[in-house]
Amino acid sequence: MSASTPFSPGDGILSAPYQDEPRRSSKEPPVRTKTSLNITSRIERKLAQYNASTNLIKRWLFEILSVATSAICMGTIIAILASLKDQPLARWPLGLTIITILSKIASAALILPISEAIGQLKWSWFHGKKSKDAFDFEIFDKASRGAWGSVLLLLRTKGKSLAALGALLTVLLLAIDTFFQQITDLPERWALRGQGLIPRVTRYEPDFAKTYRDDFVMSPIAQNNQELKGVLTPYFYDRNGTQYANNDNESQVGLSLYCPTSKCEWKSYQSQGVCSACVDISHLLTYACLPMKLDWILRSTGPTTEARYPNGTACGYFLNVTSTKPVMMSGYRVADEGNRSAHGETLLMRTLPLVTNPSRDSLYDGTINFRNISHSLLNALIVSSADGSIDSVYRKELPVAHECMLSWCVKTLRSSYSAGIYEENVEEVFLNTTKIPYPWSTTYYPEFRITNTDYRGNISLHPPSSSPSDPAYGLSNNTVMDFTLLFDETFPSLITVANATADPLLKIRTSFDDRIIFRTVHFNPWLAPNNVTHHMERIATALTNVVRSDANSNEFIAGQALALETYIRVNWGWLSFSLAMLGLCILFLFATMVKTSRDGKDDLGIWKTSAMPTLIYGLPQEARHNLTTASTLRNGASGGAEKVRIRLLPNQGWRVSGHFSKSPTTLRGGGSPAPPGWV
Repeated sequence: MSASTPFSPGDGILSAPYQDEPRRSSKEPPVRTKTSLNITSRIERKLAQYNASTNLIKRWLFEILSVATSAICMGTIIAILASLKDQPLARWPLGLTIITILSKIASAALILPISEAIGQLKWSWFHGKKSKDAFDFEIFDKASRGAWGSVLLLLRTKGKSLAALGALLTVLLLAIDTFFQQITDLPERWALRGQGLIPRVTRYEPDFAKTYRDDFVMSPIAQNNQELKGVLTPYFYDRNGTQYANNDNESQVGLSLYCPTSKCEWKSYQSQGVCSACVDISHLLTYACLPMKLDWILRSTGPTTEARYPNGTACGYFLNVTSTKPVMMSGYRVADEGNRSAHGETLLMRTLPLVTNPSRDSLYDGTINFRNISHSLLNALIVSSADGSIDSVYRKELPVAHECMLSWCVKTLRSSYSAGIYEENVEEVFLNTTKIPYPWSTTYYPEFRITNTDYRGNISLHPPSSSPSDPAYGLSNNTVMDFTLLFDETFPSLITVANATADPLLKIRTSFDDRIIFRTVHFNPWLAPNNVTHHMERIATALTNVVRSDANSNEFIAGQALALETYIRVNWGWLSFSLAMLGLCILFLFATMVKTSRDGKDDLGIWKTSAMPTLIYGLPQEARHNLTTASTLRNGASGGAEKVRIRLLPNQGWRVSGHFSKSPTTLRGGGSPAPPGWV
């Protein structure tokens, strides 16, 4: 460069070889480079050739292929989702993994065309008709590399430039993986997995093993049903009655059912069972103070001779108070005949069967409120002091009184078993209401002090839903006796208290002179405030389970065995975001191709995100110095006296304009200065 030649835009480029570059002898062998570097150079040259092509498609070939790859991945995802929709996950476990991989490829493939398009729009931005702020170059460069720069670009262009669409897409790409993840859901549902079995009984006929005494076969009644006794006895004395009870609607399995999975369901079915009912009879009680045989006190020895009952005066609530034999159900013995407020032994609770034992005589015709029910197992009056305490007796509060019955019936049931919990709903109950003769017959043998009891009723139940050819529901007479004898233990029974500070005692087997037993009362289900009606229902359910569990009588019916199965649910709405991103990316790429189509025909070229133009068209020294001064950096890119604006003219390099403290050009020799603002 001569002294008389003015400084031109191209002079900012180092065109001469480095002065310290060593000269190589012609005899020296050529320098060998690594093969990997050769491959890299070849790839870069190939890309440069495509970018320099006059064919618009070739210039953007890799971006088009990238968008096509994303579209193919999304199409494949849609096809896989359509085939997996509402299908079990086990059908194709790798399906969701493949979808995840494809979604990653689809989202990653959109990054390249957006980044490259923003990079090309950067050169077009500075190749426009107006000069741009020099720091716009850095904003565009950051936008082509990530979301932060894209946010800055959106603010810089105020959304009015095509590059702003690319910046927006870059920001939205951050959320595309989240939307892909929401497309599929993995709920669980119950699927059929075989059959569950549950027992039912048409006719209850347990098979007792024969026992002998001196070559004499003992009666099955004398043997007693030990399984039935083991289930029923706890209901007479214990809080929960049986280990199977949890709460009102759920229980652990009390049946010998079979369920191969964690859940089984059975449709409606019928089985013989036991039903219960209770009716309030407190209105039948009358308060009085009467002289009477004190049959209810603890030390009365038995019913055989009334002489064994001491006489005395008692105050309390009586049944049939006006009759010749009123029965006190709750009250106290008067300790001092001259003072009826002198409290002696107190009766807290009394159960009175309306069919006596062992003579089987009927009281009140065997029932008060259930005269239309045949084949009853038990009809009894259960009366307790108002709150189960001795104080309520002294306060003359009306006792809690019920008549309760248990009867053979046919139940229509719907059952289910889930996670160890058995649920049973009684949909319908059939009770025999046909009037039958009094079924009990007894003969007393005083020499042996034995009462021979026969049950002559024929228990045969035909629900309306059954056809005449169907076998009748029922049981044998001996089996009826087996149940009845077990209830004789606590019906009749009573709870008395010697005085206000004494512990209550339960007196059972009061029908017999030589079998009376006293028990301490930790809990009694018949004593208020316990719910007698609910307790009788639980007894009926327990007896029904015993009947249905008898291996000699039952049969098993099949139900559905279900198991939890994970299946795939497709939420198509979440796919709309990804498809919209694909569509906008295609639109942005196409618009960029159209907008920059002339860049490949003029001297600017298609550089995209390449850094080569910044090397080729480097800024002059004065401009570089002005952009890197501390004053400019402190004041920011858009403030202060050192503001610099640039414009790219490929034939002349960077056009730099702005206010400088001194002329950025130096005349070499003579000649005129450069126009204001030009370097």
